[in-house]
Amino acid sequence: KFHDGRKVTANDIKWSLERAADPLTEAFNASVFLNDIVGVTQKLSGASTAVSGIQVINDSTVTITIDAPKPYFLSKLTYPVSFVLDQQNVESGRDWIFEPNGTGPFKLAEYRPGEVLRLEKFDGYHLRPAMIDGVEFLISGGNSMLMYENDELHITGIPLSLLDGILDPSNALRSEVVAAPPQFDIQYFGLNTTEPPFDDIKVRQAFNYAIDRQTLASTLLKDLVVPAAGILPPGFPGYNPDLQGYEYDPAKALRLIQESKYGALDELPRIILTLPGNFGAGVSPSIEAMLAMWGENLNVDIQLQQTEWATFLQDLHQNRFQMFGGLGWIADYPDPENFLDVLFHSKSNNNQSEYNNGQLDILLERARVELDESARFELYHQAEEIIVDDAPWVPLWHSNGGSVLIKPNVNDYFLFPLVIPKYRYVYFTE
Repeated sequence: KFHDGRKVTANDIKWSLERAADPLTEAFNASVFLNDIVGVTQKLSGASTAVSGIQVINDSTVTITIDAPKPYFLSKLTYPVSFVLDQQNVESGRDWIFEPNGTGPFKLAEYRPGEVLRLEKFDGYHLRPAMIDGVEFLISGGNSMLMYENDELHITGIPLSLLDGILDPSNALRSEVVAAPPQFDIQYFGLNTTEPPFDDIKVRQAFNYAIDRQTLASTLLKDLVVPAAGILPPGFPGYNPDLQGYEYDPAKALRLIQESKYGALDELPRIILTLPGNFGAGVSPSIEAMLAMWGENLNVDIQLQQTEWATFLQDLHQNRFQMFGGLGWIADYPDPENFLDVLFHSKSNNNQSEYNNGQLDILLERARVELDESARFELYHQAEEIIVDDAPWVPLWHSNGGSVLIKPNVNDYFLFPLVIPKYRYVYFTE
């Protein structure tokens, strides 16, 4: 049911998917997450007014035809671009997003941008109502640790600077610390492969060899991250433990610059690294350390540019950056296609490095339709090796878990390695 009590029908599903594929909607990721459906490409281009692969059989049955058997397709439908919407609600005006008529276990009770987002339980949820009455997200900032200690929060992360003190046996909060599993994620710098000097593979490789990931991970980040050899995180389906990444080798980095078409360090054009953040905002110590390493090992003075988050994302999607950072990617669903294909296929809207390798595209397209899991993962291993060698990114690290504080009366707040809806399972005890 929708939150207003109306039954969800097959027509709601068809309308929602076709709305997402409508070029007027400007749903950025529709081409990435829906393009397996027959007719979506034509709808996105404006060549068709409907998606031919979506057919309503009756009120409770809809058929979706995809262009080939693809083992990851159902997982893709968990991405928000596939969510079911109420047509009347959406067409009521631009403010519908503040009063959405959804279908999930919680409905939006209050949203004040920059301050608070509050959800309340939907008793008509089809998989059983949530066990708590609501969830409140405080997004206005403040000292979360102080708020937690004052019982204003049930759950909070622990700043790295405070972790050792909280884990001290004499600290009363130690018993409330819960270890989080490693995330299926990756942090990275992106290099625009069409912009000098990153249009030369040797320069891109040099930037990878010139930073000491292991030392930064161990000393600065206290082993809360694992240096990334490639793209897929450890434990993820298709992960290749034998993949050889970039060791710290400043001499080789310097030699690669000399072998590049630029020939010498003083021939490199100016490099601008764009980060999300307001002008004058602080830069993380790890980024400062890597800038220092590039400066010391390659004698490059990288200019920093900070851009407000919404503008940063807009410019990122329009491929306006020469070099960009402050970014990560966490799995939307547990399949290597969600990293390697979504981020590196030459036709993907999420390929912000403008990276193009025909051999890679062929491997990724073969993997899409390969139904034997072992053979499919082998294709992804080959693809990842090509990506790492071509170096459109500087892969940094994967999270190695962490710690959160959870009040003792909170039960079944599950911590997962990827984003999964979980609040309907939570309950309180006295």
